[in-house]
Amino acid sequence: MKTLAKLPVTIVTGFLGSGKTTLLRHMLDNAQGRRIAVIVNEFGELGIDGEILKQCSIGCTEEEANGRVYELANGCLCCTVQEEFFPVMRELVARRGDLDHILIETSGLALPKPLVQAFQWPEIRSACTVDAVITVVDSPAVAAGTFAAFPDQVDAQRKLDPNLDHESPLHELFADQLASADLVILNKTDLINPEDLARVRQEVAEELPPAVKIIEASSGRLPLDVLIGLGAGSEEHIDSRHSHHDHHHEGEDDHDHDAFDSISIDLPQADEALLLDALTQLVVQHGILRVKGFAAIPNKPMRLLIQGVGTRFDKHFDRAWGAEEARTTRLVLIGQDLDAAGLEAQLRAALSV
Repeated sequence: MKTLAKLPVTIVTGFLGSGKTTLLRHMLDNAQGRRIAVIVNEFGELGIDGEILKQCSIGCTEEEANGRVYELANGCLCCTVQEEFFPVMRELVARRGDLDHILIETSGLALPKPLVQAFQWPEIRSACTVDAVITVVDSPAVAAGTFAAFPDQVDAQRKLDPNLDHESPLHELFADQLASADLVILNKTDLINPEDLARVRQEVAEELPPAVKIIEASSGRLPLDVLIGLGAGSEEHIDSRHSHHDHHHEGEDDHDHDAFDSISIDLPQADEALLLDALTQLVVQHGILRVKGFAAIPNKPMRLLIQGVGTRFDKHFDRAWGAEEARTTRLVLIGQDLDAAGLEAQLRAALSV
């Protein structure tokens, strides 16, 4: 019987808004026939990130794509592995003859080290290897000394996490994401001047082992051969990587993000400008961390994809509406102490629907 080679796994980590999902989408759009499974770790039952990734041209039918996108909701991978991550990996291991690669996108505050250590478990270790941990860095945010594009939102997430030292600076979380990296991407280089970029590169390099490479990107646009096939075998050496929060995970399985609210709102077709203005007002008034979803715009044959971090919104038409598909708007709002009924009523009033 032919022995199957170990299935390579790439783990993509980075703060909220650094560009992780954009990088994964770029990787899938340029898969060049590779059969790739995706594990998306995100808050929210609707799984908008999974829907975004399913639209990528990965060379398979929609039915097959649905079978290759796995979404883990409500909790970060590093701490819910025994509840959700392990069963998903076991399923992927069972079909590894049909796959060439696995991509895992961690949530914005997931510490990658415990996730990499999960690949030391015998049942996973015999079938998979961590090809690389890629840390995506928001270069302009590091240059500004905030380390995240929206530090207030990231800090709000952090304060709800009982396993993190709430008094430690955000820099420690940033350093921990770098500590596990096999490759670091300085993202959004088109938004920063050369002098500041050089300073960011130096600051990041000081947190890294000498062998870890740093590359630059705009919107994660990099050749796939640069991103996969690194063969780092990260699970073999991860225990030697120092993390500020190593002690928080020793014997603890109670990482709880129940304090986050994730609500979904369904609306009819909506004017694009009115919708974005209304969402901006909601973010400002209610401290919403993330906005994700799809909108039906009157007289537009294509669906509008919306992703918001803080008051910054990215949008584009991602695909045509199906002939039998209901043209509705569906949004997910993520934050704390959210009043679902009140937010929906405010949106409907702003849109006059």
